[in-house]
Amino acid sequence: MMNPLAQMPAATSAAPACAPAPASIFLPPWQRLDDAALLAHFRGPRAVHYYPVADADETRPEKIEAILGGCFEFNGETHTLPDPLDWLRNPSADVEWHILLHKFYYAVGLGLAFSRSGQSRYAVRWVDLIDGWIRMTPPGFIAADVTGRRVQNWIYSYHLFVSHAAHPAPAAVSAGFHRRLLHSLHQQVEYLCDNLTPKRNHRTLELYAIFLAGVVFPEMHRAAHWRAFALEQTVANMASDLRADGVHCEQSTDYHHLVLKNYLNLRRLAAANGIAVPRAMDEALCRALEFSLHVHNPVGIVPSFSDGDARSFLDLLQQGAELFGRDDMLYVATRGARGRPPAARVAHFADGGYTVIRSHWGGGAADFGEAQHLVFDSGPLGEGNHGHFDALSFELAAHGRPLIVDPGRYTYSEAAATADGINWRVHFRGTAAHNTVCVDGRQQTRYLPKAIKEVSRHVQGSVRHKISGPAAETQLVERFHAPQLDLVHARVRSHEYDAVHDRCIVFVDRGYWIVSDWLRADSAHDYALNFQLGAQAHGCSTLRIDGGMQLSSPGLLIAQPACAGVQHSLAAGWVSARYGDKQPAPALRSTTHARNADFDTVLVPWRDAEPIVCVKKYCVKTNTYEIPVAVIQVTLTVAGERVADHWLHCRGAGAFHGQIGRANFSGSWLYWREDRDGRWLRAASHAGAVLRDGGCDPALMREDSR
Repeated sequence: MMNPLAQMPAATSAAPACAPAPASIFLPPWQRLDDAALLAHFRGPRAVHYYPVADADETRPEKIEAILGGCFEFNGETHTLPDPLDWLRNPSADVEWHILLHKFYYAVGLGLAFSRSGQSRYAVRWVDLIDGWIRMTPPGFIAADVTGRRVQNWIYSYHLFVSHAAHPAPAAVSAGFHRRLLHSLHQQVEYLCDNLTPKRNHRTLELYAIFLAGVVFPEMHRAAHWRAFALEQTVANMASDLRADGVHCEQSTDYHHLVLKNYLNLRRLAAANGIAVPRAMDEALCRALEFSLHVHNPVGIVPSFSDGDARSFLDLLQQGAELFGRDDMLYVATRGARGRPPAARVAHFADGGYTVIRSHWGGGAADFGEAQHLVFDSGPLGEGNHGHFDALSFELAAHGRPLIVDPGRYTYSEAAATADGINWRVHFRGTAAHNTVCVDGRQQTRYLPKAIKEVSRHVQGSVRHKISGPAAETQLVERFHAPQLDLVHARVRSHEYDAVHDRCIVFVDRGYWIVSDWLRADSAHDYALNFQLGAQAHGCSTLRIDGGMQLSSPGLLIAQPACAGVQHSLAAGWVSARYGDKQPAPALRSTTHARNADFDTVLVPWRDAEPIVCVKKYCVKTNTYEIPVAVIQVTLTVAGERVADHWLHCRGAGAFHGQIGRANFSGSWLYWREDRDGRWLRAASHAGAVLRDGGCDPALMREDSR
């Protein structure tokens, strides 16, 4: 038996992407084999190790059964296509539907169905679809990344039908078809080498497709070049696309993981076939995995900041644990069942701008899945076209539920055929749909309709919104972490209006949250603070205005103190956890018209019974300037005792110097807790702050790294 790996040239340096085409696509001795012998060789044992990767949604058995009858469903939209398929015509108004048709995820689904059943009808359909595509479709149709994904899926399905078939070879997979398939794959990989997307996530998946083909088909003349070229370019791609903290440059949590998935597939494939990779690749992979480790919520879902779906990538952490021997990755991948907890409860990613705070990692009496988990976005808009206008937005989960959620993306299409006339792409990308403050109904970054003139994925001559000005500028102002208090404060300045938005999020006693927003401007504006609830809150939320505001929803109580000029409403909102699917979900809106505005919101997650919480605002005088400083008082029951927490922040007006009850305080912010008799139980403030005679232990005002 001929062993292709015995003649596999070393993949240590990259040749030019373009090279003269050889007389045959195969190396000797395989170039001399006829069709039948070639098929027999690839069905036989070979020293090549690879594995099929299936998209769980696109390979669902019911979808595969429907495809046997010509019924194709992508993104929740179904079309019946007669045979032979017209591959060049899109039956949908959404180009993403056509893209999924050409990516061939269902080829892997057909292979899985064949592996389960051994029924030849799946092989017949697989051959018909691929042969039909080869006959009609020119190289690079739609875009290079579509070619890259199709190459991957054809090779994965090849594993299931040819090289590692679980059942006797079906007659439908003829020797002639087999050669046509390999020639088409060769042509598509060569196209990718010459037409790589310049950077970012599409380039990543294209490079992995090239590497995969080079590993799986070492009998081909160009295989060694494909391996070397893809490996070298992937290392460069990682250096350019992953920020120093491991966050992907597009600032999409979902695309971060899709890119990470391709990196890991390449790394695992290299390991399985004895191909060395540079140390820089492993270091970058570990940083990207560490972001994944923290951003997964306790239920095991990654919030969908910017474009993408809300879904689980715990399998990637499992792969990381196996590759790098990381017990902390294993712990999160198994949701606390195995491994050891990560060292940090709070993680900040300075370049990506994400801060992740959780109450605990489980262990002892604490259940991993019950932890509170907040992701705060104070980062840049991101490269490419996947960023949303959502600076200072956050997502909160607790006790196994999503509570305050990112709305998602829903669609990339701006087709005007929607019955409601809403441009849903603009809506889901816009500032007003996110958990932040919208000023005058405007986007944080200018976003205007532009005519599409050149041929692209979108219909020629159609109108599509484009970023048309400088992105909003974000800045992390302060972070503080102590045993009873976590604080993160950030600021955003937009080029679209003069109002500057500060947001300070405080996690008190690892039990509830205070979200303080203040906006300062030279002129009056309409301000709208939005908190988007999850789909589970639809029809189950109640808003009460009685002095202050309280909103009751499943697992969450939201309260604000009475504030002159602020109006509250429970608006109809939408959330989309997966592309093409949107669900109704209420949104809490607090609005006011003013030059300067302050919103102070208390978020109290609960599990078994809604707590009784009272939120008030009062003012204390300072010795340094005339305007009193506001204090938020939160009264609630802790361990059976009624206590009152107090939160003071000078909000850029300088430092406070003055009397607070029995205490003298100097500093910009202060938290303290009193019992029912007014005795101070604890206090916390920033480095350099001074608190005297408060009746509490000054040691409680220390900073902590946990």
